[in-house]
Amino acid sequence: MSDPTARNRLDEEASPYLRQHADNPVDWQPWDEEALAAARERDVPIFLSVGYSACHWCHVMEEESFEDEAVAEVLNDEFVPVKVDREERPDLDRVYQTVNRLVNGRGGWPLSVWLTPEGKPFYVGTYFPRDGRQGMPGFLEVCRNLANSWGDPDQRADMESRAEQWTAAARDELESTGEDTASAGVDGGGDAVVGSDVTDGDGSGGDADGDGPSGLPDTALSDAVTAALRSADREHGGFGRQGPKFPQTGRIDLLMEAYARSGREEPLNVAVETLDAMADGGLYDHVGGGFHRYCTDREWVVPHFEKMLYDNAELARVYLDAYRLLGRPRYALVAQETFAFLDRELSHPDGGFYGTLDADSGEGEGEFYVWTPETVADALAAAGIDDGSTVELTCDRFGVTDDGNFEGGTTVLTAGATVDTLADRYDLTVEAVRERVMAARSALFSYRERERERPPRDEKVLAGWNGLAVSALADGARTLDTSLAGRGADALDFVREHLWDDDRLARRYIEREDDAVGDGDVKGVGYLEDYAYLGRGALDLYGVTGDVDHLSFALDLARTIVDAFYDDADGTIYATPEDGEDLVVRPQEPTDDSTPSSLGVATRLLLDVAVFAPDEGFESVARDVLATHADAVRASPLEHVTLALAAARAESGPFELTLACETMPEEWWDTLAGRYLPGVVLAPRPPTEEGLAAWVETLGLSEAPPVWRGREAREGAPTAYACRDRTCSPPDHDLRAALEWAAGE
Repeated sequence: MSDPTARNRLDEEASPYLRQHADNPVDWQPWDEEALAAARERDVPIFLSVGYSACHWCHVMEEESFEDEAVAEVLNDEFVPVKVDREERPDLDRVYQTVNRLVNGRGGWPLSVWLTPEGKPFYVGTYFPRDGRQGMPGFLEVCRNLANSWGDPDQRADMESRAEQWTAAARDELESTGEDTASAGVDGGGDAVVGSDVTDGDGSGGDADGDGPSGLPDTALSDAVTAALRSADREHGGFGRQGPKFPQTGRIDLLMEAYARSGREEPLNVAVETLDAMADGGLYDHVGGGFHRYCTDREWVVPHFEKMLYDNAELARVYLDAYRLLGRPRYALVAQETFAFLDRELSHPDGGFYGTLDADSGEGEGEFYVWTPETVADALAAAGIDDGSTVELTCDRFGVTDDGNFEGGTTVLTAGATVDTLADRYDLTVEAVRERVMAARSALFSYRERERERPPRDEKVLAGWNGLAVSALADGARTLDTSLAGRGADALDFVREHLWDDDRLARRYIEREDDAVGDGDVKGVGYLEDYAYLGRGALDLYGVTGDVDHLSFALDLARTIVDAFYDDADGTIYATPEDGEDLVVRPQEPTDDSTPSSLGVATRLLLDVAVFAPDEGFESVARDVLATHADAVRASPLEHVTLALAAARAESGPFELTLACETMPEEWWDTLAGRYLPGVVLAPRPPTEEGLAAWVETLGLSEAPPVWRGREAREGAPTAYACRDRTCSPPDHDLRAALEWAAGE
């Protein structure tokens, strides 16, 4: 019988990243039982390559190594080569990325891991050039050396011993609960190579005394704030004093909330410096809106150009919070333009959101986004703007120079000269400058859409990432335009239709080239991030729409989190379901990374849905998780910001805003749009007890929860109740007055 793994099987996969490698001479296998069984039967190592379609260095490694016949011969003869899309299998990525960080001190993609036939890692790195250079080992040489070592009994024994040690260290790191949070030590053996698409996170710790009700220190947030301020780059904004720079939205949340709680100016100043640096620099697309993945330099000038759904969802949300806190119109505009980007470039026709736009297009990375003075002039001329002063003004506004700031003398657009400076320089009114810049920006947008090759799009619809987008759009509806709630509902409905079977979530949906719209491929179990992010999105959408179906879905997802992911013996919520694939390690995700900690988001979700279903044990599970991870948060609060914020919510109790009405009055929308209310649980309900009874039946509750009970509309008019510290305002038709009561004003 022929060996099914003796050929490249990626043509059978739907993932765009995997299909990109279907024509490689390497006999790539997906991660499945056939591939793992082949490694055991042949008694050869597995070479595991993890990446994603928008990853620039993944493309580079493919071109240099995986398209090379000599490399393919070694991989095919001496290993079982396995290719994984990290967006489809975040569990595998989490396990082996953790090993890479423990061994090499940082993570990134492409992730290159050599495993025993049992899946235990013995050599790990990120990007390898085909041939060694500048102190970096060559991929072909590494593969040959490892194959030779595997064939030598003594060296193989050493490799297997190392694999056991590394697996134990990863288990210590990812499965650890209780007081012992230290990881087992590991010996080197892998090579982390500069040039990968790196992950973010540079947490630092802090100590605290005095435990609160959650098992966490009363000063957990203040310790996290202190660490965030210590890591802040006060010269260029952001965190860390060298590149790369990442959009650390959790830290910005933390600092804004610290300012709101204390009135202390320094946290606010660091948050504002970071928000301004990201919006002014090359991280932001000054022509089309939306944010790139991260910047390679300390000054926020040159990005890695991929655009991710999760980054743009989280950044839109944090800029909206900043707008509500400070009232700066520019922050609202950044969020608005980011939503426009998502709707224009990452939207499925039926409502879901796609995952990513590639970094590369045309001849190389970033070509779609960069400019020269000549291409600016061409774009303006094509739009009928042919006066030289407007070209010069546009170049000044966006920092376009002859020398450039990127490869080949091109320029990544940034916020250059201010409008006021340009008005003085060109002897124009401020309004005239604004009009010219707007016209020029429109011309640049039209030109690049028409003349340039678009970056490829990965059209996977991922449940969890869509949940982050739904949350952001709910925030947008509350702050910018109520119609954004409809766009969020479209995305939520899409996920429910295609990825929810009334019991469990699937991970991703995608339509192949010959699939009809709506008739795509579904694959993968849902992970904790899918349930937590989507549950959060559904709850937030209920808060701004008053649609009880969204609340019902949030409760269903929370119930599955408890049933399938919570382990009461360990006191934690794992990242994979109990009945999921049995990997060498069952991971947790207590720390923030490129996305918020799924454990932290899930814990906060359980605390908030407990307001509506207090008898289902959600709060007890959340407090159990917080107690389990209290020592880890105490030791390094900045790495656990989402979990620390959940602990603060557990300690303070819910801030509830019950809104009894059929539809919200316009003045209520205006009030919510201008109020920074971190952690508020919006709890709309029908105005009458009869309507509420129907809701209680729909939700399958035995009785109305306290958040709604006795809080009907008074005198036939919309009525608000603000409750904090388990004490409620008098019923009030004026939402502003109810909020002032809650704030003690």
